[in-house]
Amino acid sequence: MKVFCGRANPTTGSVEWLEEDEHYDYHQEIARSSYADMLHDKDRNMKYYQGIRAAVSRVKDRGQKALVLDIGTGTGLLSMMAVTAGADFCYAIEVFKPMADAAVKIVEKNGFSDKIKVINKHSTEVTVGPDGDMPCRANILITELFDTELIGEGALPSYEHAHRHLVQANCEAVPHRATVYAQLVESRRMWSWNKLFPIRVQTSRGERVIIPPLELERCPGAPSVCDIQLNQVSPADFTILSDVLPMFSVDFSKQVSSSAACHSRQFEPLVSGRAQVVLSWWDIEMDPEGKIKCTMAPSWAHSDPEELQWRDHWMQCVYFLPQEEPVVQGLALCLVAYHDDYCVWYSLQKTSPEKNGRVHPVRPVCDCQAHLLWNRPRFGEINDRNRTDQYIQALRTVLKPDSVCLCVSDGSLLSMLAYHLGVEQVFTIENSAVSHRLMKKIFKANHLEDKINIIEKRPELLTPADLEGKKVSLLLGEPFFTTSLLPWHNLYFWYVRTAVDQHLGPGAVVMPQAASLHVVVVEFRDLWRIRSPCGDCEGFDVHIMDDMIKRALDFRESKEAEPHPLWEYPCRSLSEPQQILTFDFRQPVPLQPIHAEGTIELRRCGRSHGAVLWMEYHLTADSTVSTGLLKSAEDEGDCCWNPHCKQAVYFFNTTLDPRAPPGSSQTVTYTVEFHPHTGDITMDFTLSDALDSNGPNPHL
Repeated sequence: MKVFCGRANPTTGSVEWLEEDEHYDYHQEIARSSYADMLHDKDRNMKYYQGIRAAVSRVKDRGQKALVLDIGTGTGLLSMMAVTAGADFCYAIEVFKPMADAAVKIVEKNGFSDKIKVINKHSTEVTVGPDGDMPCRANILITELFDTELIGEGALPSYEHAHRHLVQANCEAVPHRATVYAQLVESRRMWSWNKLFPIRVQTSRGERVIIPPLELERCPGAPSVCDIQLNQVSPADFTILSDVLPMFSVDFSKQVSSSAACHSRQFEPLVSGRAQVVLSWWDIEMDPEGKIKCTMAPSWAHSDPEELQWRDHWMQCVYFLPQEEPVVQGLALCLVAYHDDYCVWYSLQKTSPEKNGRVHPVRPVCDCQAHLLWNRPRFGEINDRNRTDQYIQALRTVLKPDSVCLCVSDGSLLSMLAYHLGVEQVFTIENSAVSHRLMKKIFKANHLEDKINIIEKRPELLTPADLEGKKVSLLLGEPFFTTSLLPWHNLYFWYVRTAVDQHLGPGAVVMPQAASLHVVVVEFRDLWRIRSPCGDCEGFDVHIMDDMIKRALDFRESKEAEPHPLWEYPCRSLSEPQQILTFDFRQPVPLQPIHAEGTIELRRCGRSHGAVLWMEYHLTADSTVSTGLLKSAEDEGDCCWNPHCKQAVYFFNTTLDPRAPPGSSQTVTYTVEFHPHTGDITMDFTLSDALDSNGPNPHL
């Protein structure tokens, strides 16, 4: 049986559905899963184990058999902990069949098959009774159904169903309780991920200001949470306006409701400022007394920052208030948390919602189009003043008063910059309905609806009539396309340039004029854990899971580099950055592949976890925009990454074991090839222990 899977096609700039082998999705799910990260989360594992031991002991002390229901068992780790702690029997529920099959093997490998039954169903489909999946209800409920937002993976409906149908009243629950915390802050940086700031342009006719439409100003934003590694946001980038506020708790040992609810907390602002963002996280208490606690608190709110556990499967949340609000130090306000069965959102009010009658407002949804087209990093990129200035300076060098400009990027403001800088006529291609509607609103708000012509069609369908019979003298792009996942997917600009070649006039300028692919070998501080084998986890053999992940990573599609926002994941460069491919946009896409191979020398000691790749766009001969490294690494090799872009990480399978000796390889050989017919870039990196006649490399 075949399955259809979506893939970004750099030659068309769209997501296309391709027929793949039936195992394709399974391999992708496993290869990109957080299972390895969870197994390496020692704090999580240890706290769960302590909580499970305590729960089993409480049941045994009452003279009862300990019957465990483990929802979302994954590898079966928590069920094996329960049996080891003395549980009489465990029912381990896992809906994902490949994972359930692995759990059966892991349970058998560890000798627990007689006390653990793996059930490959969604928990809401599990039956209880003589002919059911479980003969009777359980008296211990163990779950790990949480995401960064706590409830985003459907924890509330699952708990609600379990208490009604699968567990006894007043059962023991591990975790016993969860509490969600919030802190109000002012942050221009984070606010720039949600709103469009005015852009000032100095022109020969004076200053021009690009303003956002009123509709965008009033829009509450995207409904989804922004989850990040909050510890990587500099304290200089936000001002704390409130104490940490416990917003609401959920007791998992009692009947849980998935109905919408709101919870308010009165507070007095610590300083005056503009309330813009709510930072949020949660903790779980594994026992009724709250002595065994696992917290997601960031460093400044952590009870013991030295014991801070890195994890990527649970991070912290950033929520944007519908509008920024002025707050005055000492003047009491109410922060209100709302939730339905899957989402949380916040508002700031002068009084509690019970008093003003707004208990259950509708979940905020974008109605301005911008949050549908631009994700949070894209908002930040558009609002980056330094980046905008770089494009303005480059434009000044290529523009002429009689220029006819064609702009090609999704929802880009470059066309407006070009117009304000004196271009005679500007066209912009917006081939999606969303980008067309958004740009139309922005142009109208800036009184440019009659100055910039929007063409809503695919570039290859462009006709002379669309350009009013004129030839293009300046083809302009950032480039940025919403379908791009990996850095080189924006090479779609090159294909557009090729498609519109017939519309370019003699001596037409293309900006950017070229692009290049760069690479550096790095040692990650923590990110290596998501691809590292675990082997033994809290005394249980999970090699089967390691092998499963390895097989998934060996599958064709999973060998590719994967996107990560590396500003959130500190790393050290072990090599100098190296340019490995170039793409000349002044010429059409070539018919033959572009191939490169070579060697990267490691200059610093460290464990070479992988290669990071990114694109650089050469706007002109003297101006380059990097989507990766922003400056040369310091002596220690610490990397500074573009915070608006995801870089591509190619993990080395052979050095992911953290116990491997540092500097075990001297060089990395690579083969990289750009395939013009598909727009793909294939690559292979190999670690080498090559020794020259003088012995080991002194840098290692």
